[in-house]
Amino acid sequence: MIASPLPDLVGRHRECAALDDLLAGLREGGSRVLVVRGEAGIGKSVLLEYVAAQASRVKVTWAHGIEADMELPYASLHQLCAPFLDKLDELPEPQRDALRVAFGMAAGDPPDRFLVGLAVLTLLTRASESRPVLVVVDDAQWLDRVSLQTLEFVARRLLAEAVAMAFAVRDPEGQETLKGLPALRLGGLDSVAAGQLLEAAVGGRLEKRVRDRFVAEMHGNPLALLEFSRGRGAAELAYGLDSSTLRSVQGPVASRVERDFASRLGSLPPATRTLLLIAAAEPVGDARLLVRAAASLNITPNAAPAKAAGLIEFGESVRFRHPLVRSAVYHGAEPEERRAVHRALAEATDPVLDPDRRAWHAAQAANGPDEEVAAGLEQAADRARQRGGIAAEAVLLERAAEVTPDPWPRGRRAIAAAEAHFSAAAPDRATELATVAELCPLSALDRARLARLRARILFARSRSDEAAPLLLKAAAQFTAAGSPLARETYLEAISATIFAGRVHGPTGARAAAIAARASGAPSSGSKAADLLLDGVAALLADGCETGVPALYDALELLEHEDLGTREATVRWLLLAPVALESFIHYAWDLHAWHTLSSRAVRLARDTGALGVLPPALIYASGVHIHYGDFAEAARMIDEADAIAAATGHAPHKYATLVLAAWRGEADVAAGIIEEARQRAEQRGEVGLLGAMGYIQGVLFNGLARYEEALEAARTGIEHDGFNFTGLSLVEHVEAATRSGRLDEARASLARLLELTRAADSGWARGAGARSQALLTDGDEADRLYRVAIEEFGRGSVAVEVARTHLLYGEWLRRGNRRSPAREHLRRAHEMFDGMRAHAFAERARRELLATGEHVRVRESNPTSALTPQESQVATLAADGMTNARIGAELFISPHTVEWHLRKVYTKLGIKSRRALPGALANTRAVDTTNEVPPD
Repeated sequence: MIASPLPDLVGRHRECAALDDLLAGLREGGSRVLVVRGEAGIGKSVLLEYVAAQASRVKVTWAHGIEADMELPYASLHQLCAPFLDKLDELPEPQRDALRVAFGMAAGDPPDRFLVGLAVLTLLTRASESRPVLVVVDDAQWLDRVSLQTLEFVARRLLAEAVAMAFAVRDPEGQETLKGLPALRLGGLDSVAAGQLLEAAVGGRLEKRVRDRFVAEMHGNPLALLEFSRGRGAAELAYGLDSSTLRSVQGPVASRVERDFASRLGSLPPATRTLLLIAAAEPVGDARLLVRAAASLNITPNAAPAKAAGLIEFGESVRFRHPLVRSAVYHGAEPEERRAVHRALAEATDPVLDPDRRAWHAAQAANGPDEEVAAGLEQAADRARQRGGIAAEAVLLERAAEVTPDPWPRGRRAIAAAEAHFSAAAPDRATELATVAELCPLSALDRARLARLRARILFARSRSDEAAPLLLKAAAQFTAAGSPLARETYLEAISATIFAGRVHGPTGARAAAIAARASGAPSSGSKAADLLLDGVAALLADGCETGVPALYDALELLEHEDLGTREATVRWLLLAPVALESFIHYAWDLHAWHTLSSRAVRLARDTGALGVLPPALIYASGVHIHYGDFAEAARMIDEADAIAAATGHAPHKYATLVLAAWRGEADVAAGIIEEARQRAEQRGEVGLLGAMGYIQGVLFNGLARYEEALEAARTGIEHDGFNFTGLSLVEHVEAATRSGRLDEARASLARLLELTRAADSGWARGAGARSQALLTDGDEADRLYRVAIEEFGRGSVAVEVARTHLLYGEWLRRGNRRSPAREHLRRAHEMFDGMRAHAFAERARRELLATGEHVRVRESNPTSALTPQESQVATLAADGMTNARIGAELFISPHTVEWHLRKVYTKLGIKSRRALPGALANTRAVDTTNEVPPD
């Protein structure tokens, strides 16, 4: 809005002090973020103008959100970054290319919006090297959605850069916007300050009762106080508001002010009102475009009356006094007047330089269906998609469907709009458009697309097992239409049952697998995807003996298939969870788990796909938990949580729970487990119930609380889910033998041996041998324990090697074989203590004490003082990466990398990067003697 003419911000000393603190921190080289929140007219924009005016020796860049139905991807972000684009070539190549495509400066694969966010973070960081940068964003709730998401990502990743961000957000419209960032909430001025502002505006003293009543009616809203007193002197207000004003002061303050603005329009000349309407319909504020549109309507631009009324300012750009003026102008016009103005703007907009804006104005001008307009919008939607603007694509396609005269293309466009809205995380709007599509005639392929979309919406909302039959129906329709989407949809149906449903029953994973095998669906175009579907279907339909070898047919392609395009990479990343769950829980293959999760992390990093990077990191962290490298697992979990928070997603608590269970941290796990269990029961996520059973089995076995471990593991083996049955059986056998429930233990052992028979891995053989040893005596038990240690070692499952040493040592001690017992218990204690598996280490310590051996207390380790992020930065720096490469790897700025390194040097007692490899090698949390060589 136009700044207040008053030199002093009356009654805003506290707020000004908060903004002064932001600038002080910025000048000291630190990052700051502040979101100023409040109702319309409360003074947010004036405070932003204040902080910008105070920002001496600081580079200030602005972006303004404008209320409009138009959604042009990255428009606001482009406006904000424009002063720094001369530094674009200094960005790492993937970031540079992503930003160029997003801003329409180059063609290429649609960029991931989070990679664009990292590029903006790097660009601002580079710009701040010469002078601190202040980013000011007014009316953030009205930015185009992808610009807002990108700026929120940047705000959440700032740490040690000389960059500050100040946003203004109108409530209640924007109450969900930028939620969770530091906020400064504005209320109305207190009665004293409001009275001072009012009297300054009218130029004289007011009788106290009149002044207090006026202030109370305006709720201390500065804009309302200024606007209702405009043109009125103290004498006019001495006895209160006159009858002509009474209607304006009724209702919410924002509505009153908007009505007051609207009342001023009536006194303006018709040509001036039309000029204002053109300006209100064109959100960019391009004065030259406005002049051209006015000429198209045979209007001579005469803004003087509007300027005199305090409604608008004209210059290189057009600025309304306040967004409520724009709203009053646009919504106060008749529909035909608005259409005429949009028609003039469409004619005045260059079809080559700005085809999307022209298409939008043409659509707003349409008085009924128009195929030419619809086609133009569809083309604009395709350009938005190519730039990574999914939300803009959805809005444009929706409008295209609305103005399409022929029902056949209308249905196709409605489905496309619904799919785009779903991808843009707007399932309610997607559902509405799916209903529109159902009322239109559709081709067989479009009916299949619609069925798949309905199923996806249902699954996303509730994780319901009702989604799988709908996906199977869609897959059958794709098959009948000869579409390569058929096999992909069958795999999606199986995946839905794997993660949320049951294996057996009419809607279970096995039924989905049988349907997929019988379908005769054509190739998906990806051999790896086709072989994976064959393997998972065989696993479910025929069992492990057939299914596990079939899975390995897909493994080499999954590991090494050349993906070529970003689209192929995204498809691979979507396949990875199904593949990983299969190799973990049925092949018991830690090497495949490591290889596939590492590739998933690498592909997600390389493409900037931050939406799928956190789950990829969570899978990778699980590998390191089983390797016994809890520190590395914690670093990955910490990074996943930080990226999830920066991208607005919930943290992935599963890995945190697994790590807490192996560490024996019952207090950490308890609350999360109960919350997860309730959610699983409410939403029918039996896979999650299985996971909780396994996790609590590990936790309580480590704590030697065997009855609780038995009950938990029983849940894990009875949940009829795809995953965690085998791992839960291992926990159940141990808990049952320790609780004296030998019949239960034998039953679980039989199931475990059946489940692992086809798995040719050290992990599977070790689990079978150790579980048998727990139910065996004498020399055979002794042999089985030794086999288990050897097999777990071959499989690189260090946590299970340590655990087998513990169980073997406990068995030996109970047989009064103290000397060999000490050997294995000592080994178990060393390994668990090195891993920081506290509960299992304590079990080993107690057993050692029972043999009469003194247990040395482990000395503190300097690296334990490092945070997970510091440890990760230090490791990459020790490997020789530059700060820029580390920043690109971890999605932080090079300045933040250097900030972390300075803290690492202090904690490790070193002075330079060259000393890092030696310092880290000397203080490694897990002694290399505890590592188990890979197969």
